[in-house]
Amino acid sequence: MSALGAAVDALVAAGGGTSFVDWSSCLLWGLVASLALVGTMETAQSAGVSRLSIPFMLGTAWTLDRDRARIFGLAGIVVTGWIFAFFYAWGFEELGRATWWIGALAGAFHGALMLTVAMPVLANVHPNMATERQGPTATRWLQPPGFLALNYGRRAPLIALVAHVIYGTILGTFYTLVGAP
Repeated sequence: MSALGAAVDALVAAGGGTSFVDWSSCLLWGLVASLALVGTMETAQSAGVSRLSIPFMLGTAWTLDRDRARIFGLAGIVVTGWIFAFFYAWGFEELGRATWWIGALAGAFHGALMLTVAMPVLANVHPNMATERQGPTATRWLQPPGFLALNYGRRAPLIALVAHVIYGTILGTFYTLVGAP
């Protein structure tokens, strides 16, 4: 991880610029935060608290094999987790500080956007997901999450929000600002 972040920093420096985020920290803690988010949500699903599985939902966009879908979905979450970690890091750099509570607030905002914006429109772009207006078909068999992902259980929104707060808290706690000792 650090080698990749150092390579990105070296490329930026070779171009005469300075990096505006600590790439090593962003990549490392983005991975840890993403795995914590997935771990929280999958534990809740395994315990029967929620039926929402982001790795399964994301993975079924690429494969119909239910077992492989979780692997593809986990890889997709790690990549998107790194992308979001970059935006969190950018925000921390703009504020000039990274703290657990700023990360937690950013995570709550991130989770709220995911639940209120992304989840309701997911059925319109996911190739294997039924829509709210049209039920399942032979090719669209996955239940849509609906607003706040409530189609996956009454506690699904709470679990998703908590998982995103954990994601942000990890990034806010451990991300190292550029130039920090």
